[in-house]
Amino acid sequence: MNAVNRIDSDSRHQMARLLLDEPAPWSILEHEKGKRLLTIRAADCDGERSSAHILVNRMYAARGYTTSTVPDHSSRNRITLVASEEDETVGTITVSFDGPQGLLVDESFAAEVAQLRAEGFALCEFIKLAIDGVVRSKRVLASLMDAAFLCAREVQRCDKALIEVNPRHVRFYETMLGFKVLRRDRMNHRVNAPAVLMSLDLDFADEQVFEAHQDDSSPAAGKRSLYRHGFSPEERSGLVNRLRRTYS
Repeated sequence: MNAVNRIDSDSRHQMARLLLDEPAPWSILEHEKGKRLLTIRAADCDGERSSAHILVNRMYAARGYTTSTVPDHSSRNRITLVASEEDETVGTITVSFDGPQGLLVDESFAAEVAQLRAEGFALCEFIKLAIDGVVRSKRVLASLMDAAFLCAREVQRCDKALIEVNPRHVRFYETMLGFKVLRRDRMNHRVNAPAVLMSLDLDFADEQVFEAHQDDSSPAAGKRSLYRHGFSPEERSGLVNRLRRTYS
């Protein structure tokens, strides 16, 4: 188990910009009409946060979920990642780190989250995940999730990522990413819908990335896995090295 090793909040935001702002060869996606650049960056200005919020509201409303009416203000305990193609926001996810303020999952699953803390796990949660319905790209989703994994592991050395999902989506997260169910149906009053608490061991996720790119017979490389659509081990290594150079 990794020791809890937190770094200061200002460094966290500096890391996010360094890690994610720079367009690079690994951010090329294949589309029918040719190659288009997918850029994943930290949303650290009001305009980017507003774009992410609009996308979340649109996607959640289409599924009948309730969402907040105003964008989140910048939080030192969160990093919102935005995927864009040609300056158009096509995906977003927010990584929220545990601390004195707790996590949103505490609202519905306080006992389960408290147990994980008591066992010594460093926790984060993935919230407000949305992919533009027009894009529907596994590579966009995989790239966002992979960037979120790296932020969680390299920013605060998190052990586990938590996520609340609709019961209908449990099988997807189990099959595609290896999340495990911790507790079934509770009511999530933020979106006015039932929720299932799931967790992902971030060391397991890291192993799956390597297996997906090195062993074609591995389940991680199968058609029902998102790991084969994420960054290659070499690409991830470059991102991690950039982090280590920043905080050495």
